[in-house]
Amino acid sequence: MITTIKVSDELRDRLKAQASRSGLTLGAHLARLADMADRADRFAALKQAIAVTSAEDAATFDAETQQWETTELADAANA
Repeated sequence: MITTIKVSDELRDRLKAQASRSGLTLGAHLARLADMADRADRFAALKQAIAVTSAEDAATFDAETQQWETTELADAANA
């Protein structure tokens, strides 16, 4: 489905110029911008989750991660 969005001529021209510089269609450029915004939102949520993680939970995570890494290295050595 194709839809029309209303933007100023100035914004349309900026977006088209950006798309052109990247060798993209305007639609592909808008999709790329939306993907970048989604990624930024995910990183912001991750940063917030890390900020509110207790020291105890962080230590548990680190210990479990170390255990998995050790297991993977041992498995690789036995292969």
